[in-house]
Amino acid sequence: MLLTIEKLTYGGDGLARLLPDDRGRGKAVFIPFVLAGEKIEASLTEEKAGFARAKAEAVIDASPHRVQPRCPYFARCGGCHYQHASYEHQLEIKTDILRENFRRIAKLEFKSEIGVHPSPPRNYRNRSRLQIRTQPEFAAGYFKLGGHEVLPVEQCPISSPLINRGIAALWQISRAGKTPEGLREAEFFANADDKQLLVELACTPETPESSLKNWAEGLRTVLPEIVGIVAFREAKPREKSASAAERLFGTDYLTYQTQRFAYRVSAGSFFQTNRNLTDELVNIVTQEASGDLALDLYAGVGLFSTALARNFRRVVSVEPSHRALPDLQYNLPPNGEAVKATTEQYLSQHSDKGQAAGRIVSGKQKPDLVVVDPPRRGLGEPLARSLADVAAARLIYVSCDPATLARDLVPLLTAGYRVEQAHVIDLFPQTYHLESIVKLVR
Repeated sequence: MLLTIEKLTYGGDGLARLLPDDRGRGKAVFIPFVLAGEKIEASLTEEKAGFARAKAEAVIDASPHRVQPRCPYFARCGGCHYQHASYEHQLEIKTDILRENFRRIAKLEFKSEIGVHPSPPRNYRNRSRLQIRTQPEFAAGYFKLGGHEVLPVEQCPISSPLINRGIAALWQISRAGKTPEGLREAEFFANADDKQLLVELACTPETPESSLKNWAEGLRTVLPEIVGIVAFREAKPREKSASAAERLFGTDYLTYQTQRFAYRVSAGSFFQTNRNLTDELVNIVTQEASGDLALDLYAGVGLFSTALARNFRRVVSVEPSHRALPDLQYNLPPNGEAVKATTEQYLSQHSDKGQAAGRIVSGKQKPDLVVVDPPRRGLGEPLARSLADVAAARLIYVSCDPATLARDLVPLLTAGYRVEQAHVIDLFPQTYHLESIVKLVR
C-alpha cells in the first residue's frame, strides 16, 4: 500500500493514515524509519481496532532531510531511531514534538522561541550497557528493535571511542574462551575526558566469583584504561533486590571532572550520559538563580546541587537511592544537606498543612527555587499539586518525556505558574529521546 507520512511522533515512528472508512477519518498507522512528507510503499505488520503498524518496503518520494545511516546495525538495533535524518532535522523534530505536547496535553500555546542546545551527533555517550550471551556461543550487543533478542555488535557510533575499545575488548577475551557462565550484562562508564573506564557487570547468583575475577583480570590486561570492575548479582527467588556491589578489580567509582565541577559517581549510581553537554545542562538549570534556599528533588549524585550551592546560602538535596546517596553526600559542599527520601515522602513530611501555600520545613522557610528532574513517568498530578503548594517563586522542571512533562504542567499552570523559558537539550542524538528544561515563575 502507498502511504504519506504526516509527521513524526514521540517514540520515533512516522504517522500516516489508511484510507477513510465509512465513519470518516482513516485509521492511524505507525511506521519506523521514515520522515515527514515522505511517500512510501508499506506493508502492515499489526492491525488493531484503533491503530495499525507497518513496515516501509520502499521510499517512493524521499524527504530532503534523509541521509545515509553511518551505523551498520541501524534499523536492526533498538538503540537508535533517527540515523536516517540529518542532525539539523532531528533537532527540528524534537522541538516540534515538545511544542505539540505543550499544545495538545497542557493546552499551552508557547509563543516564545524554544532554546535548542545541540550535541556532537556521534561518540557522545559516556555510558553503554551491553547484553551478554554465552550460549550457544558468545555474543555481546544490544536488544534488537522491538524485542529482547540480542543483536551482536562490535562497534557503536554513538558511544565514546574508549567505550568502543571496551566493546572490542569484550569480543577479544571471549574469543579466548574466558567468559564466565551466568554473565548477563557489561556496562561501560567512561570519565569526562574518555581516559578512564569503570565496568559494571550483571551476573547470576550462581556465577563463581573466581571465574569472574579471572575474566576481569583478562579484560583489564587487554584494556589498561579500566580503573575498576564491579559485579552485581541478580536477585535470588524471593529476594527483593540485587546484591551489593562486588569489587573484582580496582575502584568502584569514577571521578567525573567537567570544566566546572568534579563528581564522584559510584557503580550503580545514575549520571547523565552525554559527555559533551554536562556543563551546559547544569548552566541552563542554574544560571541566574540565587537566594537563601534551593530545593533539589531527584538529586541523584548532586549534578545540580553542586552548582546551586555556589549561589544559594543553603541547598537541600532529596534522593532515595541507597547507591546514589553516598555520592551525593560526598559531592555536596558544606552548605548542602542530603536527605534520603522520595520526593513524595519529603513533601508530605515537610509541608505545613496549616499554611495555605505549604511551607517546606527548615524553619518554615519557603525555597526560592525548586528543581525537579523526575524519571520518565514524571511527577503525576498529586505530586505536581503538592509541588505547586510549596509556592516557590521559581520552579525548574528537567524532563526526559514530553508527554508526562506536559501533563504535569497542567496543575502547575492552574496554580498560577507560567512558563518563562523552554529548552531542548539534545542529550540523545540519533534517538527519539527528548530531554527538555522548562523554567516556571509565579
